[in-house]
Amino acid sequence: MSDKMFLSDNETVMDAVSLAEVKQFRCLECDKTFPLKKSLNQHAGVHSGVKNFECDECGNRFARKCGLTQHLLIHSGVKKFKCDECGKLFAHKNILTQHLLIHSGVKNFKCDECGKRFADKSSLTQHLLIHSGVKKFKCNECGNRFARKGSLTQHLLIHSGVKKFKCDECGKLFAHKNTLTRHLLIHSGVKTFKCDECGKRFTDKSSLTQHLLIHSGVKKFECDECGKLFAHKSNLTQHLLVHSGVKNFKCDECGKRFTQKENLNRHLLIHSGVKNFKCDECGKLFAQKSELTCHILIHSGVKFKCDECGKLFAYKNSLTRHLLIHSGVKNFKCDECGKLFSQKANLTCHILIHSRVKNFQV
Repeated sequence: MSDKMFLSDNETVMDAVSLAEVKQFRCLECDKTFPLKKSLNQHAGVHSGVKNFECDECGNRFARKCGLTQHLLIHSGVKKFKCDECGKLFAHKNILTQHLLIHSGVKNFKCDECGKRFADKSSLTQHLLIHSGVKKFKCNECGNRFARKGSLTQHLLIHSGVKKFKCDECGKLFAHKNTLTRHLLIHSGVKTFKCDECGKRFTDKSSLTQHLLIHSGVKKFECDECGKLFAHKSNLTQHLLVHSGVKNFKCDECGKRFTQKENLNRHLLIHSGVKNFKCDECGKLFAQKSELTCHILIHSGVKFKCDECGKLFAYKNSLTRHLLIHSGVKNFKCDECGKLFSQKANLTCHILIHSRVKNFQV
């Protein structure tokens, strides 16, 4: 009779565990080990590239049925694994395990392209798609392309109109939580990122990166209406409102209308009486920084000369308006007497003549 027949149940179990530890089956592709050959054979499907199991919800495919089963938990909405650090919930335990690396602060995986570091290898792998230049995920709404499917999914929230993330400070709504997080930096007043070219500071790195395009001189976004070039697509989009003629933002004080809300906000400073921008040369105060910038040209000695008559101007836009006189173009007509003017300001002054006459007659 074998000696094994005289072993206790616990001894038999321990013997089986030791045997499993000794007889490990190693995958030649990734060096991962398995206690059973059957487990190794199932794992081999991952490296074969064959994905026979498809998710009916989103179309993702998997090499193993268990992979599909785990994936389906995402669509079920069941998230039973909670992070004790931040309270975030996860459908899979392994995703929670990866997430915990974020709180550990350990980032062992580095991108050789840009130096950015990641807590786990999968995040690095996803990041590398950005540098590959391959953008195979296209938005059918606007044509924008993305390197990662997750990025496209997040982007689609913009077109859905759903904005469930609200800023408690100003009430503004956002489609993405990370966009809200970046927005909150505005209210914090902290601007850590500084432009070495002009000294302007920004709350986040992406805003600084976008700003740097201005100094690069690269303007690849052209307006089809007037040919004006812009460094940023968002600036072109805002500019197109000028040509649309749509002015949805009205000043309740004077009735003036604007194509953009930010222009209205700047204009309202005029009525507020607040003048925070002071000229160091003469002490004159201004409601808007742009007004101060233009005013400083007077002290700088910069002169814009009219080649027609030699008249000098402190501002380029003043010269531009003046040139209309020499062009002979008179687009501004008085409704009272039909007189034409080359500049709107001249028409405005002229209209006062008619108002004075009417007041006198009364």
